[in-house]
Amino acid sequence: MNKVILVGRLTRDPDVRYSQSADQPMAIARYTLAVDRRGRRDNTGDNSQTADFIGCVAFGRQGEFAEKYLRKGTKIAVTGRIQTGSYTNKDGAKVYTTDVVVEEHEFVESKSASEANTAGGFAPAGRPSPSDAGEGFMNIPEGIDEELPFN
Repeated sequence: MNKVILVGRLTRDPDVRYSQSADQPMAIARYTLAVDRRGRRDNTGDNSQTADFIGCVAFGRQGEFAEKYLRKGTKIAVTGRIQTGSYTNKDGAKVYTTDVVVEEHEFVESKSASEANTAGGFAPAGRPSPSDAGEGFMNIPEGIDEELPFN
């Protein structure tokens, strides 16, 4: 079984092109997801976090969706399959590729949170810090309609 589920943020706006089909051109969207990876604890006890940058390609309606709605910094969940390939570049060297072919993608956070994260360089904006919490719980800010801010 070849099934992949990823949650991450787009590193840039999707690159969308259309096939040269005589019947009906098909959208082909390419984008890269930054997917957090938890690292090992170092001697200081800090839990460092790095990211894997995973290439994704969406065809047809999924490509059109990416073109219309996805932007740099948007946090999405992707379901798809891994596809490998190879080609020979103009220097004669063989290049191997690995992409996730998108079957579905969906938003993981609300539009307002996404806009705040995109504008603020991926840092959650407008949320109280854990130090503002009472008795170990975060205070829930006024006006939260769609999500609760859990740490």
